[in-house]
Amino acid sequence: METQASFKIDFDAEVVAREAGFSLTDLRRDRDRGNAVAVMGNGAAKIVGGLMQDDKIKAAIGMGGGGGTYIALTAMQEIPLGVPKICLSTMTGKDLSGLIGSRDIILFPSIVDMAGLNSISRLLIKQAAAAICCISNVTDKEDTIAKGRIAITMFGNTSACVDKCMNLLKREGYEVFPFHANGIGGRTMETLIREGYFDAVLDITTTELADELCRGICSAGPHRLTAAAEAGILQVVVPGCLDMVNFGRLETVPSHYKSRDLYSWSPEVTLMRTNKEENKILGERLVQKISKSTAPVIILLPTKGISQIDAEGGVFYRPEVDRALFDTIKANSKDTIPVIEVDAHINDPKFATILVSTLLDLVERKQSQYNKSLK
Repeated sequence: METQASFKIDFDAEVVAREAGFSLTDLRRDRDRGNAVAVMGNGAAKIVGGLMQDDKIKAAIGMGGGGGTYIALTAMQEIPLGVPKICLSTMTGKDLSGLIGSRDIILFPSIVDMAGLNSISRLLIKQAAAAICCISNVTDKEDTIAKGRIAITMFGNTSACVDKCMNLLKREGYEVFPFHANGIGGRTMETLIREGYFDAVLDITTTELADELCRGICSAGPHRLTAAAEAGILQVVVPGCLDMVNFGRLETVPSHYKSRDLYSWSPEVTLMRTNKEENKILGERLVQKISKSTAPVIILLPTKGISQIDAEGGVFYRPEVDRALFDTIKANSKDTIPVIEVDAHINDPKFATILVSTLLDLVERKQSQYNKSLK
């Protein structure tokens, strides 16, 4: 026997299932819960996407156990950055990063299960409702006047370079958005690039490519370094931290890598030094991804090291391995993408200055061409 809701429903279960190309009757007959949850998540996402296009969503809130959380988080993928999103869930103690993806979703622990109301669930539902009402009325009233918005990627091993670049760009009147190249950061940046959020990208830390190749914990997936090329956004790219792959604690490093050069960056992070063969593959992949760009792109190579620990005397300092990476990048770029070698370490202020001047030169040239087209 079905329970009747005591509130208005705009899109009932049949409509949600139909949006995903299924019949609710068929889903119930098949008794395949996993498939039903996936179908309803896809249907809800299509409905939410349509509502977003019609500008009918100010905020979103959902709740549930495993199935309800999946459906809510899947639907929220259609809601862009800045529109408040809360999910009251029994699953907040689990790793939901795959479902959250690059969205700014707030997880609200339910403490108890969603099986009926009690004094705890009533309180937390009220608090979640109050939270979504409060944050949905928050707006950025600050009038930010900037020449443009620039995305930049960083790691602890490239922080000195990124800090210098950010200061230089801000001094020139640009708003800068740093993304930690830890997998989630790279995916988030790629998503926002596709949504038209940035005018240019200073991709200093492309280390996520190495994690994708060697199955490290900081992979951003196969589409990393493709959004700017597809969107026609200006790029300056550096093979920053391609000397390393990230794993968890030492005991979690895959057995076939145990004999490699390993370094404990922290108790929770073990870095593995990439070798010549991996660097050749990474060089090819980096160029392959950005070579499809319809906008200008330039690669800069810091010849004295591509990470903090890849400096003379550092634990990952292997000039011959870096040279394999650099030579592969140059060989694959040929005449299509300019490659500039800079006699400096990646964290040398000199390199940061050249990076920023190179990017701003591209921006100015693009603006000049646009101005000419208006005449």
